[in-house]
Amino acid sequence: MADTERVDSGIAAQLTVRAEVLRARYRSRLPKSLDDLDGPDHGVVDLPLHVVWSGRTSFPLDRPRAQMSLYRAVLAEGQHDDLTMLLNRRLLLGQWPVLRRLVSPYVREAWENAFPELARTASAAA
Repeated sequence: MADTERVDSGIAAQLTVRAEVLRARYRSRLPKSLDDLDGPDHGVVDLPLHVVWSGRTSFPLDRPRAQMSLYRAVLAEGQHDDLTMLLNRRLLLGQWPVLRRLVSPYVREAWENAFPELARTASAAA
């Protein structure tokens, strides 16, 4: 085997391991049900520093772009309790067709595999 083939296969193996770690990380944070998402559906939400550590930390839910930014940050960085306390089922379902394209493929895969209702919502909107 040539050196470049060894390097390429080593990089591919590292990427596969990284992908599995990310998949497991996002799966482990999921709520049991979308009904567990009991976050606010109006007002201003202030995110904790472990979710958003620089830039904007307050998000008015009546502004669609701010709402989308909040959900994107929480889905990417939030722990289980953050997801259930900060996300709202109705808002997530309404945003999902667009939001699913803004989050990482690992986040999207974890949520759509766990909650087929999200995948159906995205398909219906397409």
